Amino acid sequence: MTNEEYLKAIDLRASRRTFKNRPLSDEVKAVIKDLVDYVNKKAGLSFAFIEDARFAFNLHSGMTSLIAVCGADTIPAREACGYWGETIVLQCAYHGIGTCWVGTYNENKVLEKLDLPKGVRLYCVIAVGNVAKNKSFKEKLMYNATHKKSKPYQKMFEVCDEKLPEEIAFAMRLVEKAPSSVNRRPVKFRYENGVISASVAEPYSDKSIDFGIAQLHFQLGMSAKGIKGEWSNGTFVVDKTRILKFPEKNTAAEKEENSDE
Repeated sequence: MTNEEYLKAIDLRASRRTFKNRPLSDEVKAVIKDLVDYVNKKAGLSFAFIEDARFAFNLHSGMTSLIAVCGADTIPAREACGYWGETIVLQCAYHGIGTCWVGTYNENKVLEKLDLPKGVRLYCVIAVGNVAKNKSFKEKLMYNATHKKSKPYQKMFEVCDEKLPEEIAFAMRLVEKAPSSVNRRPVKFRYENGVISASVAEPYSDKSIDFGIAQLHFQLGMSAKGIKGEWSNGTFVVDKTRILKFPEKNTAAEKEENSDE
């Protein structure tokens, strides 16, 4: 997907809990499996796709598949699970497939379906399935219950020593749209000396999953403004070689140019 398509998917994405009784097509399942394989190879994670996952949910209805979000028992792996899991969620959203990040489910039954090696944890799951265009009454109720106090990006900053550049403000507006467990928004941002950084209070928890999701949304926003970069140890590091700008004049060449006048 292009960056523009990812941005469109961010607007399309919504947490869905009411699925149609029709299973995903074989073609869609094959694509999701390919995405899971790609993420595992790219990020060193252990995601798994379960086609019929109705056994795992109490608050979901209809024919539901799931992606088991699994990785090493480390903080970086937790963040990576959120980041890469959200790439799959957004690709599903762009193509009209319903998804929902789920932290409360029948964990033991899901683990029975997996063959996780020692040191690899099941952090959460992503429900996947066919959905109606409009949300069900139950979905609307749950949305209203968890989004009464949506946090604007300005309140996500614990330090901000100057007015945010437009590109960062734009990226933060995409962070506002990122899914977060019970809409708690645990990521705290800092903008100091022109550098953006962020953290969560309890990194050895599922809050780091939220952090990884927020990292992706921020990165997509910056990329849309022509600024490439990536997160490293809680800091967004800009790749200055990929920002279009006029080169500075070489002093020697400038002197030579002036001597010819």
